[in-house]
Amino acid sequence: MNTLKEFGKKNWWIVLLFGMIGQIAWTVENMYFNLFVFETIAPDLEVVTLMVQLSGIAATVTTLIAGTLSDKLGNRKKFIAYGYMIWGVTVALFGMISAQTISNLFGVSLEKAVQIALVTVVVGDCVMTMFGSTANDAAFNAWVTDNTEVTFRGKVEGVLATLPLLSMLIVAGGFGIIVEAVGYPMVFLGLGVVIIACGVGGLFLIQDSPYLQKQGGFRDIVYGFKPSVIKGNKTLYLNLAIVAVYGIACQIFMPYIIIYMKTYLHFTVVEYSIVFGVAILAGAALNIWFGRIADKLDKAKLLYIATAIFAVGLVGMWFSHFESHIATLIIFGLFGFLMITGYILVSALSGALTRDYTPEKEAGKMQGVRMIFSVFLPMIFGPMIGNAINKAANIPLVDAGADAMTTAYVPAPEIFLAGALFALLMYAVIPLLVKSRAKEKEEQQV
Repeated sequence: MNTLKEFGKKNWWIVLLFGMIGQIAWTVENMYFNLFVFETIAPDLEVVTLMVQLSGIAATVTTLIAGTLSDKLGNRKKFIAYGYMIWGVTVALFGMISAQTISNLFGVSLEKAVQIALVTVVVGDCVMTMFGSTANDAAFNAWVTDNTEVTFRGKVEGVLATLPLLSMLIVAGGFGIIVEAVGYPMVFLGLGVVIIACGVGGLFLIQDSPYLQKQGGFRDIVYGFKPSVIKGNKTLYLNLAIVAVYGIACQIFMPYIIIYMKTYLHFTVVEYSIVFGVAILAGAALNIWFGRIADKLDKAKLLYIATAIFAVGLVGMWFSHFESHIATLIIFGLFGFLMITGYILVSALSGALTRDYTPEKEAGKMQGVRMIFSVFLPMIFGPMIGNAINKAANIPLVDAGADAMTTAYVPAPEIFLAGALFALLMYAVIPLLVKSRAKEKEEQQV
């Protein structure tokens, strides 16, 4: 068995650069595209929900194919580099979509142009996701697995789990302020240029693992779904089941959280930036420390604690809306910190366990399987549950321009309670994971 003694400074820079830029791009897509559609095209949460769901399908199918192909060609570097370049182009083009532009180009009524724009953003989001998933979900994640070992994987995964939160801080706060200053088109153009530059840099920075070899073929797309593979990797699939439950819990509220803060809690850009900023920075700092000790402890058992923190935070966010705006800011922020702390702890632990139990030399073809549990199922069922709650609550959007109520509805606080209740289902699977992991260790010692 090939063994890597250390991760190396160069690899750390690659993880930070490509991990950070990739997460910023995903956060913009998963959270800010939703706000972009809601604010500039139509305040329609059903379209937001559909966009998230179709994006999840596109991401999963793409990762299954691209991950297997990167195994077949024995190359992660080119998939990452060229994938980031094209991904950047699609992001830059996204900001040009507007009902007014479509109306002017095709000479249709503004009402018709809105419908065309909604279809265009949904399709455009799927195209963007295809290239993002090729570069990040399939190739970059396989590259990380190729270049890490169990002895230091938790530390690497701890940093990777922190990056989505830091990207959320940048996007939720910084992007809002920049959008107010220069508008969506310039923001998306700027982000696209940064992603393209990152891809170009990858041609010179990234080196594939010396142990990576060409293997397999397209028939291996179904590799991870074979009964023999599932049976032979029980611990991995139990962990992936936890990832799915956790992911669904997150997607119940995450696509709507910024819209909720702006429309229901009436936070300004600066206010929700502060709430996000304090919670995320504190949670990220805690996670970096936690990642250093996670490798020395039982990651599966630590999921009990991480899940509890996550659920308590969500319950607190559910009732954190008071007559006092200041009280709402403070209490929502405190429970937001708990939610985010649990969020990154679960992500780090389950992510490290996934890499620990991914079959050796099968990292590429297993990325699609990981996506089924971490993206496809969560992004199909999570938004479905979340928007069903929003629709049932039917809290109307106040049209500030007309000073009247519209037929549009906004996210309801109950999405956080539903997320917490769903997260508690993890406690039905964690004991099975702990038992399977212990049994596997005993068999290895015999």
